[in-house]
Amino acid sequence: MNFNEITIGEKFETASYKVSKEDIIAFATQFDPQYMHIDEEKAKQSRFGGLIASGLHTLSISFKLWVELDVFGDDVIAGTGVNNLKFTKPVYPDDVIYVTTEVIRKKEARTAGEVTLLLSSFKNDSEPVLQAEISALISK
Repeated sequence: MNFNEITIGEKFETASYKVSKEDIIAFATQFDPQYMHIDEEKAKQSRFGGLIASGLHTLSISFKLWVELDVFGDDVIAGTGVNNLKFTKPVYPDDVIYVTTEVIRKKEARTAGEVTLLLSSFKNDSEPVLQAEISALISK
């Protein structure tokens, strides 16, 4: 879908992704090695009561689910930003994440346009876990 085909207010929903304990530990070991993500015993003693996914892991899963919808396809040129990122609830092993997006802004340029989406991630029974505005250049 190119820039000219996109409508402000347009909404999309992704497939879901089940987060495993192994996923949480593997991601955090490499990118966010804090105890609440990699040390099961210590995490049990924390305010979370067990392992939780890194917020960066949740963001990565959310973005993967969005990209797999292939809404923009080959018309996407490059990402331009992530703003107002909020982690609202922790993600635990076996939580199932899905994402909704809504087109909230369009800014036209000569050969492309910038599209901003409100990306909202939820777990299980619609509990919000993450929200962010993501922007990208899209060809016309």
